[in-house]
Amino acid sequence: MAWPNIFQRGALLSQFSHHHVVVFLLTFFSYSLLHASRKTFSNVKVSISKQWTPSAFNKSIELPVEIWSSNHLFPSAEEATLFLGTLDTIFLFSYAVGLFISGIVGDRLNLRWVLSFGMCSSALVVFVFGTLTEWLHFYNKGLYCSLWILNGLLQSSGWPCVVAVMGNWFGKAGRGVVFGLWSACASVGNILGACLASSVLQYGYEYAFLVTAAVQFAGGIIIFFGLLVSPEEIGLPGIEAEENFEDDSHRPLISGAENEDDAEPNYSIQEDKTITQVKAISFYQACCLPGVIAYSLAYACLKLVNYSFFFWLPFYLSNNFGWKEAEADKLSIWYDVGGIIGGTLQGFISDVLQKRAPVLALSLLLAVGSLVGYSRSPNDKSINALLMAVTGFFIGGPSNMISSAISADLGRQELIQGSTEALATVTGIVDGTGSIGAAVGQYLVSLIQDNLGWMWVFYFFILMTSCTILFISPLIVREICYLMQRREARILSG
Repeated sequence: MAWPNIFQRGALLSQFSHHHVVVFLLTFFSYSLLHASRKTFSNVKVSISKQWTPSAFNKSIELPVEIWSSNHLFPSAEEATLFLGTLDTIFLFSYAVGLFISGIVGDRLNLRWVLSFGMCSSALVVFVFGTLTEWLHFYNKGLYCSLWILNGLLQSSGWPCVVAVMGNWFGKAGRGVVFGLWSACASVGNILGACLASSVLQYGYEYAFLVTAAVQFAGGIIIFFGLLVSPEEIGLPGIEAEENFEDDSHRPLISGAENEDDAEPNYSIQEDKTITQVKAISFYQACCLPGVIAYSLAYACLKLVNYSFFFWLPFYLSNNFGWKEAEADKLSIWYDVGGIIGGTLQGFISDVLQKRAPVLALSLLLAVGSLVGYSRSPNDKSINALLMAVTGFFIGGPSNMISSAISADLGRQELIQGSTEALATVTGIVDGTGSIGAAVGQYLVSLIQDNLGWMWVFYFFILMTSCTILFISPLIVREICYLMQRREARILSG
C-alpha cells in the first residue's frame, strides 16, 4: 500500500508553523479544563452521597431526625445515588441542547469570544454548585438541578468552538493522526480532574470543585487574549488555499459522491461558485450533508457507553470492589490512557487507509469483547487497570475519532464548496445527538444498577456498542465499494 504523501519525508511536520502549535495547545488545554470540571463531579460522588444522607454517629441517641441530620437531602444512600444519576442526565440533556445552539452561534460569532465566555461562566457555576453551597451549608435539590442545567448549557460552547478552530488551522492531510492526538484533550482533562480531586479530597469535596473552577476560569482568560481563530487573522493563507493544490490522493475522506461528476447537480449549499463571501449554512442543510445523520446516531450509542464510564467508573470501583474513593479516582485514569492511545493510533491508521468507517468498525467489534472481559474483572487492581485500559482503547478511541476528525471531515466535505462556516454547526449536531444518547444512558445506568446489578449494566453497554456498528455499517459498505472500484480502475489503467 502506498502511503499518503503527507507521511513521507516529514511533510506533516514541515507544513506547521509555531502558530499551529500554539493553536493546538490552547484548544487542547481549554477543553481539557472543561472536562476536568465535569470529572470532578464524578470523582466526588461518594463524598457527596455521604453528605446528602443522614449521619450514623447519632443512631444511639434518641433525637428527632430534624436535629441530628438537618442538612440531609435523602433518607438513604440509594436515593442519593439515583439523584446523582438524575443530575448527570439533566446536565447531558442541557449540554445536548446547548451543543445544537452553540454550533450555530459559533459559526456566526467570534469563536474566541464564545469559548472564553463559556469557560469563565461555567467555572463560576461550578464554584457555586460544589463550593459555595457547602460553605454556606445550603442544600437544595431545586438549586442543584438549576445550576447543573445552566452548567450544561455553558459548557456546550466548548467542543464546537475548539473543533472549528482546529478545522480552520489543520487541513484534511494527516487530519486523522493530528485530530486523534488532539482529541486526547478530553481524556487528559479526565486525568487532570481525577488528580486534582484526589489531591484535595481529604479536606472536603468542596475544595475539589474550588480548584478545578479556579483553573478553568484562568484558562478562559488566557483563551480570550491568546487564541487565534484562523490563519487569516494574521495574514496567512487559509487551509482551503493549500488544499486546492493537493492531488486526488488527498480527496476528502467523507464525500457525498464517488467523484465530483457523480454529485447531484441541483444540490449545493452555495449554488453560485462565483460568490466569494462565505455564509454559515443552516441547521437543516448541515443535517442533510452525507454521513451527518448516520454518524450522529452512531455517536449517540457510543457516547452513552463512553460517558457512562466517565461518570460512573470511580463510583463502580468503590461500590463493587469496596476500594477507597481516592484510590478508585486514580485507578479510573487508565480508561482515559487507553482512549488517548486508541484515538491517536486509530486516527493514524485511518489516514494511511484514507478511510475512517472500517477502522471504527473493527475497533468496536473488539470493544464488545473487551466489555465482556472487563465485566468479569477480579478484585485485583493491576488486572482491573489493564482491562480498563484495553476497554478505553477500543471505546474511547472511536469516540474521539467521531467527535473530532470525522466531525471535521463532515464539516469540510465537497458539497459545502469550501465554506468554513459549517464546522461548528456540524460538530454541534454530531456531539449534540451523542449527548442526548449519553443523557438517557446515565439515567438508565442508575436504574439498571439499582434493580438488576452491575452485570446487566455491562450487557446494556454491549448492546449499545453493537448498535453503533449497525449505524455505521452503510458507510462501511460504501467505502469498501469505493476502494474496490479504485483498485479495479488502477488494474485496468496499468
